[in-house]
Amino acid sequence: MSVFIIAEAGVNHNGSLELAKKLIDVASDAGADAVKFQTFKADKLVSKNAQKANYQKKTTDEKESQYEMIKKLELDVESHHELISYCKSKDIIFLSTPFDLESVHLLYSLGLEVFKIPSGEITNLPYLRKIGDLQKKVILSTGMADIGEIEDALDVLVESGTIKEDVIVLHANTMYPTPMVDVNLKAMKTIGKTFDVAYGYSDHTLGIEVDIAAVAMGASCIEKHFTLDKTMEGPDHKASLEPNELKAMVKAIRNIEVALGSSIKKPSPSEKPNMEVARKSIVASKPIKKGEILSENNLAIKRPGNGISPMRWDEIVGSIASRDYNMDELI
Repeated sequence: MSVFIIAEAGVNHNGSLELAKKLIDVASDAGADAVKFQTFKADKLVSKNAQKANYQKKTTDEKESQYEMIKKLELDVESHHELISYCKSKDIIFLSTPFDLESVHLLYSLGLEVFKIPSGEITNLPYLRKIGDLQKKVILSTGMADIGEIEDALDVLVESGTIKEDVIVLHANTMYPTPMVDVNLKAMKTIGKTFDVAYGYSDHTLGIEVDIAAVAMGASCIEKHFTLDKTMEGPDHKASLEPNELKAMVKAIRNIEVALGSSIKKPSPSEKPNMEVARKSIVASKPIKKGEILSENNLAIKRPGNGISPMRWDEIVGSIASRDYNMDELI
């Protein structure tokens, strides 16, 4: 099964439908499977006096509150309809992360088949229960969570009606950008092993190498923020990929998928012709007469490899030449 690549537009549309559509164009052009937005009502998501995260203070107007910043980035119901139908025309899956119960209901009513749970909601019991109850496919991000919290969240989803086979758990780190020293990619495999569940990686590092490594380590889903331009005003642009980087990431992931192969070690079709050229055979190191004893003095090992294998050296040494041989002739 191929890696499910989510191009995370998030709030990088800056509240503009036109920008959102350009982001869909970029994700589709790059070959991502899905493009993901965020569905929320600012009134339901944050209280008026909630502080911004430090990285948001650096990338947006410091004087504006988290509520004011988020209010500008809301997508209304009409925008959702328009973006869903635009995604259909571009042959890419529309996804959105709901941040409150009303938004979960909205996305369900719009026909979404996959529900993405963001890291911040992994300890939100009513929210998890509501999503579990929908019995859809679920992608669960686990930034900031320990293994016990992941276990609790999975239990709630399964007890509410979602089957475990429909859940992918994403290892994640919620720092934008994530320092390499904090990636801890091995924890992704720990999640997979501990819960016997499909796993992947939601990435906030700069660059694409960690995503490629995650695929090589068995990730079945990769999520990565992207933008039209890193220098745009807004909380997440700086830690996002630009269009050419997104394209490079998708291409690299698809290459690694193919390169991972079958796990059976045998000569590949493309290298079979090389066996004759690169391997060696037992040959005469000088002229040999019929009846002579073959020995280390009159035998050598040289290319090509279409004669007797040198692995049979002990069997050939000490035997009798059944005919004359010229120097370098295959025995």
